[in-house]
Amino acid sequence: MESRPTFDFPGPLHIEGLGLQLREWSDDDIADLVAIYDDPEIDRWTPVASPFGTEAARAYLAAAEQKRAERRTVQLAITTDGGRPLGEILLFRGATDERDLELAYGMGAAYRGRGLATRAVRLAMRFARRRVGGRRVVLCIEDGNTASEAVAKATGFVLTDDEPVIREAKGREVVLRIWSRLGDDVRGERHDA
Repeated sequence: MESRPTFDFPGPLHIEGLGLQLREWSDDDIADLVAIYDDPEIDRWTPVASPFGTEAARAYLAAAEQKRAERRTVQLAITTDGGRPLGEILLFRGATDERDLELAYGMGAAYRGRGLATRAVRLAMRFARRRVGGRRVVLCIEDGNTASEAVAKATGFVLTDDEPVIREAKGREVVLRIWSRLGDDVRGERHDA
């Protein structure tokens, strides 16, 4: 598919497979969102505000709802049962080529090292290739973020020779290298959209 990724789904979006359920955030998730994002590793590798308290969580969810309404981004809570969020995965148009679909993810500290991010990326990628479109699926990862690089490798992404993406975050320049995966196995998931 060479078209731009599209995020025109009737809500709420729910993707199930690989022992996970990815679902849209709700106002009931504020405390869990704070627990996930008020973390030194999240602060280090993401542009999310720090410290990340209740007001920051409310603003974050409001921005997510706005981007979803504008059909620019989908932000989903990573759960095992549709309940408590353990992390988040985002799907949005690529930073350097809007024909690309970019994925980003973050896991709560208590849930890292369990393969949840790997499964969430696989599940979101499969869904995206079927329903979102785009030229390719990419991850943009800062050098030194070994946990995200491990997820990229485990899900079949390879480092490209594309020019890095330069972003400003928290008063510093962030250099993100582009990882890509072409072609996906789209078996093994259910989704309601």
